[in-house]
Amino acid sequence: MNDDPEKHGPSGHTHGHVIPNDAVPRAALWILIPAAIATVIGMVLLWPQGVEDAAIDEYGTEVDGRVIAVTETECSAEEAEVVDACGEVVVTITSGDLAGEEAVVDLPSGPGAPVVAAGDDVILIYTPESVSGQQFHIIDHDRAGALWALVIAFALAVVAFGRWKGLRSLVSLGLTFAVVLLFMVPAVLDGSSPVLVAIVGAAAIMLVSLYLAHGWNRTTTVAVVGTLASLVLTVLLAEAAVRLAELNGVLDESTTNLALQYPIDMSGLLLAGILIGALGVIDDVTVSQAATVDEVAKANPKWGPARLYKSGMRVGRDHLTSVVNTLVLAYAGASLPLLVLIAAANRPLEQVLTSQTIATEIVRSVAGTLGLIAAVPITTWLAAYLVRWRPKPKGPKEPREKEPKRPRPRPDQGWDAEESPYPPSHL
Repeated sequence: MNDDPEKHGPSGHTHGHVIPNDAVPRAALWILIPAAIATVIGMVLLWPQGVEDAAIDEYGTEVDGRVIAVTETECSAEEAEVVDACGEVVVTITSGDLAGEEAVVDLPSGPGAPVVAAGDDVILIYTPESVSGQQFHIIDHDRAGALWALVIAFALAVVAFGRWKGLRSLVSLGLTFAVVLLFMVPAVLDGSSPVLVAIVGAAAIMLVSLYLAHGWNRTTTVAVVGTLASLVLTVLLAEAAVRLAELNGVLDESTTNLALQYPIDMSGLLLAGILIGALGVIDDVTVSQAATVDEVAKANPKWGPARLYKSGMRVGRDHLTSVVNTLVLAYAGASLPLLVLIAAANRPLEQVLTSQTIATEIVRSVAGTLGLIAAVPITTWLAAYLVRWRPKPKGPKEPREKEPKRPRPRPDQGWDAEESPYPPSHL
């Protein structure tokens, strides 16, 4: 028996089912094209014109150096009250105008101070007008070499496993960083609305990275449309939650300094952070749901959209359970030092949960989770409906043969039923 689908007619019907099709439906273009045009216009209008430097001159200038020798000494009684380690470090400056010169600096001490040894690459702060006379201070290790090694290992592993798709995913990752660092962050610092910047930036990341990583096809298009709808819901839910909880976005020393140095809407910046954080999880769910429904449709060609939707939702519920747990744990892990500090203070649980810092993390988790929940049924329904969609043939329609019109017999001219239905003049 020949199962060639072409012999079953142009509509692709075979025993009552439709063969899965990977072409992008025209209806989706009515959403994608306006979204792409609006994204480009938004980036043009919000593109930063010029960002002023923050007032950080009092902190000095960072330079690179290499440790030559370390000499530890015993701290005096007065020094022991201030520092926990005493000694000197000889460092060779390797960058800036003073490159090649040697400097003697104090041994780093205090909480979080770097532990240095001969041969270590370090970062120093240069303050030529220091009151103490000490112009250089070691503030951190230089991790550039180690980070580049990790990045190269990561890229090689992705390409070795994903091959061509892995390479495309790396390119899309690079474009994502470019949008965040070259557009979103400078635009926010330039005074643009953080929410608008986040919406435009998220749309640009979604449209470029998903199609670049997964190709121009129906499955990716379903994921893009599902992600776009879910992000709109996430923005609305997050804004409602932030207003309901009366959060202002100023949480710690970093956000306080940012609010003092730049005219930024901090509550809007909080919303932007929720949106960007949710985007990374939502596009993972939408791509997985679209691909799952596509594979189920290929494995079960007789299943219709309703049965495909039910099957995809069963997979989506299991996926959603694990992703929600991952999302909450990610926020909890980022706030773990704060949680330990709050637990050490032995404050009542109600005060801990209602504090702005913890309430902000709760709002992040809830808003992101609600957007994630919405992404599953939306994407699954789109995938189940469009997987059986077939485009109409583009060729010219064949003219239908018209049956000859039967003339009505006159009263004086009749014929029997067994005779020809046409009068003699038409025979």
